[in-house]
Amino acid sequence: MTRTTYLDCLKPSLLFVLILLVAMLRALPAPAAGTETLTVAGGCFWCVESDFESVPGVIGAVSGYTGGTTENPTYDQVSKGGSGHYEAVQITFDPARVSRETLLNMFFRSVDPTDAGGQFCDRGESYRTAIFVSNTGEKALAQQAKSSAQNALGQTVVTPILQAGTFYPAEAYHQDYYKGDKLVLTRFGPKRQKNAYKAYRKACGRDARVKQLWGSEAPFAGS
Repeated sequence: MTRTTYLDCLKPSLLFVLILLVAMLRALPAPAAGTETLTVAGGCFWCVESDFESVPGVIGAVSGYTGGTTENPTYDQVSKGGSGHYEAVQITFDPARVSRETLLNMFFRSVDPTDAGGQFCDRGESYRTAIFVSNTGEKALAQQAKSSAQNALGQTVVTPILQAGTFYPAEAYHQDYYKGDKLVLTRFGPKRQKNAYKAYRKACGRDARVKQLWGSEAPFAGS
């Protein structure tokens, strides 16, 4: 077989392979175009997830752990302390519908940023507030929102602005806990997850404290 004839035989095979590759690539899920993420820690991640998933322009929120050194931490490790991790939420949003500035300002007004020891009834390092940033632009916006919150309150805001690191999603049972229907045993008795969440949030005093601190500026109190 001559070289020319050999190449002619390869052409149909190569064309078939290329067509197959294109078909496979088209079948893959397309990445969300134009989305951004914002990672914050605001105490109980169920509450932060619930709050921000209600915001128009927010695509979703994932509860997790970040800020520490322990790899692949569990809830027990984080809640016991010593891992350095915060209970955090990674918020994915469409900047064409809601800006990072808006979300940051809403975040500050959904927590007690004057509390350095935790949030509401949840005490300890994992329940402290924080904002995690990936670049100088994000840092500038976070600092601006922090200054705005401090000026509005007339009190020192202790929420740190930290360099983003690895974000570890929390266990599956923590995701969307606030709207779950699974029956769980709580100190209030057997309840559906969504009802257990509401009972916990009220008992923890989250909304009461936020309303006391922020008044009409509180965007989520009563969620």
